[in-house]
Amino acid sequence: MSFVAAFRATWATVLSSRTLLSTMLLAVVLYAFYYPAPYSQEVAQQLPVVLVDEDASALSRQLVRDLEATRAVIVVDHAPSVAEAQARLHAGKADGVVLIARGLQRQLRTGAPGAGIAVWVNASYLLRASTIGETVTEVLRDLAVEKLDMLGQAVRAGPPVTIVREPMFNPTAGYKGYVFPAVAIVIIQQTLLFGVATFVGGRRREGRWRMGHGEYAGTWAAFTSVGLLTCLFLFGFIFWVQGIPRDENVAGMLFAAPLLAAAVAGLGLWLGSYFDRSERAMVILAPTSAPFFFLSGTAWPLDQMPGFVRALAQLIPSTSGVHVFVPLNQMHASLGDVAPGVLTLLALALLYGGLGWWRIAGSGQKRKLSQPATKSELA
Repeated sequence: MSFVAAFRATWATVLSSRTLLSTMLLAVVLYAFYYPAPYSQEVAQQLPVVLVDEDASALSRQLVRDLEATRAVIVVDHAPSVAEAQARLHAGKADGVVLIARGLQRQLRTGAPGAGIAVWVNASYLLRASTIGETVTEVLRDLAVEKLDMLGQAVRAGPPVTIVREPMFNPTAGYKGYVFPAVAIVIIQQTLLFGVATFVGGRRREGRWRMGHGEYAGTWAAFTSVGLLTCLFLFGFIFWVQGIPRDENVAGMLFAAPLLAAAVAGLGLWLGSYFDRSERAMVILAPTSAPFFFLSGTAWPLDQMPGFVRALAQLIPSTSGVHVFVPLNQMHASLGDVAPGVLTLLALALLYGGLGWWRIAGSGQKRKLSQPATKSELA
């Protein structure tokens, strides 16, 4: 079969097979709207806290009002002691406890030590814990500056320092804008990987998985074009619809996207040749999605992982994909800025494409392709 005929035949199989169509194309559309939905609010809101006010001053009452005026936290109860407040925290009735210690107002006016604010949070939820701590800190700082100005007071070292934070590349500082651009790379990889491996596993079960050079090249190119299509769909249309912060280097993205798609398609062809039926591809590869995401360096910095883990991560196309496409799509990086990741994707495309050729086309040249496969050839 020629290159062009194989390219057309592969696309026809994808579009006519309910399994391949739902795995490689429809699943991308579903994930594009389903995954960002839980993070539509971008930041954590209305987190319940229990308040213990030992100061009972005008300042502490103003602090409580300012806390309740924020979107981040809501005071659900006032407890007479820290012990009772912590008991409610342990019972899951609140995400945090805020203690306004006795003498806070006097401390702000005179600088006397010994008072302040204490915050206990449920650290099982890192996002909630950090949001509560940051909110209390911001409210207290703003209130302190306001009260000092009203009293005509100044800190001995000079006027209070105003800190202005300006988030770069994610102006809303939202979770969706942070996590979805990276998850999109994993979605592209996994849906394409599942589909290609399923395709080859099905052909192996039928005894016709061996290909000539032209047929293999056409099949690889067809699946690469499927991956490229999903890249354009997510990076273009979906990022715009979902309001993902973006500052695209379109030319750089168009240059790198085929490399990612070719690497994943080659990996799918190679791995799929070891599955004796199409169903095994999904069963074996589906559990890899979560580890591949963690190895991308999104949840935890890649350079903080052990050396052997970093080396293993470089063999996964999505790892380099995250470090290429997030800068290109969200930070307007140049190709020079992401050159190491682009070169890694190129190397992986050649590696996995070559392994797939060796397994499917190279070995297949040792026999006539028109003959039926033998049991030894299916092993």
